[in-house]
Amino acid sequence: MLNTPTLAAAPLRIAGIEPESIVDGPGVRAVLFMQGCPHHCPGCHNSHTHNPQGGTLTTVGAVVEQLLRQARMRAVTLSGGEPFFQAHSCTLVAQSLRAEGFHLTCFSGYTWEALTANAAYLPLLHTLDLLIDGPYIAAQRSLELRFRGSSNQRIIDVPRSLQAGHIVLSAYQESAFD
Repeated sequence: MLNTPTLAAAPLRIAGIEPESIVDGPGVRAVLFMQGCPHHCPGCHNSHTHNPQGGTLTTVGAVVEQLLRQARMRAVTLSGGEPFFQAHSCTLVAQSLRAEGFHLTCFSGYTWEALTANAAYLPLLHTLDLLIDGPYIAAQRSLELRFRGSSNQRIIDVPRSLQAGHIVLSAYQESAFD
């Protein structure tokens, strides 16, 4: 949990929280939709989250408390908008949830290579179990892919990738909907 009032009061702009989803990562999980996205992928199904001044301004502490109450399955996905657009505040959320034993998945329009090359993104990356990376590309859209919108996106096993020093794809990468 957040160990100081300053951390709990850190600002966070969100588009909303979905308490139960089965399409945004493995199992039943809550989804925290961030507000603000620099990618503006054509055809994005969350285009309402692009404006960095939209959504609701709240605090890390309030979001963590809500997720602790609502995420019955101890699993949360950070989605967008772009979670790494608010990397510091998302890191505080993720660290708090990780301390409570949560499984964490994150969608990002950035690639693994771009994320690992930016020191500001590494603390958030280190809290994650899975990363779905890459922009949505409408020409590569597929309804057959688990958790992804387009075939360029990868489902990365973050702990194994960090340990190996290269991308290790999750077993979910090859699985399709039944």
